[in-house]
Amino acid sequence: MAWLSFESLVNARDLGGTPTTDGGQVQPGRLLRSDNLQDLTPADVRQLLDLGLTDVIDLRSDFEVTREGPGPMNSEPSVRVHRYTFLPEADHTPLPTDDEDDVAEVAARALPWVGLEATVKHDNPYASHYLSYLADKPAQVAGALRTIAEAEGAVLVHCAAGKDRTGTTIALALMLAGAEEDAVIEDYALSSERMQLIIDRLSASTTYRENLAGRPLSSHMTRPDTMRAFIDHLVEEYGSVQQALQRIGWTDADTERLRAKLLD
Repeated sequence: MAWLSFESLVNARDLGGTPTTDGGQVQPGRLLRSDNLQDLTPADVRQLLDLGLTDVIDLRSDFEVTREGPGPMNSEPSVRVHRYTFLPEADHTPLPTDDEDDVAEVAARALPWVGLEATVKHDNPYASHYLSYLADKPAQVAGALRTIAEAEGAVLVHCAAGKDRTGTTIALALMLAGAEEDAVIEDYALSSERMQLIIDRLSASTTYRENLAGRPLSSHMTRPDTMRAFIDHLVEEYGSVQQALQRIGWTDADTERLRAKLLD
């Protein structure tokens, strides 16, 4: 997996090169992942367009999107921005004011792990939340994966940091494509290499700053055991990742389209 260098993004990479169990690999320029696109510079926008970008999957909550406002990619006529949220929106209603007194409340409601009780219980707390995305927002998860499969050109998946909601979506897509499990876990864990840059970038926004202040960097890391626990749970409970997703409406035809998109 190749890191991508941008003026604004700090956690961007191309999933091209991810090996599959049959000896193939994900093709470059098909599936990209990153932190949020809110601060893209004109040069960044041009770079993404040059990579063949036609579709963006924004996994931020309605609260985050409303608070942060539209990003530069929303103004690009050749790019479709698709919104999916894996979080209970009732817990993320926008505040009626931008007064600085509300900053603490904003922070407590903006991030996916703050104040949300995981629906699915697991010994690994982060895996609990990832599994809860499937339990709480099955249509949204399936919709994001179908958008990857149906994108005309390169598709980019992002949330705020590009590590949890994005990491879950990318892992599911890669597993459906037949990627080697160790390679999927390795990609998830790579975000830890950029974690200080990710936190520095999010801390520049009042939406996230208060909650991030004082938290150790170690609390944000994307550890391999988290993604392994997530995948192992789906396999142990349902037989495979694909069978787990079939319970939320995913079909064999969906898998064929996704594999054709990423592999052919």
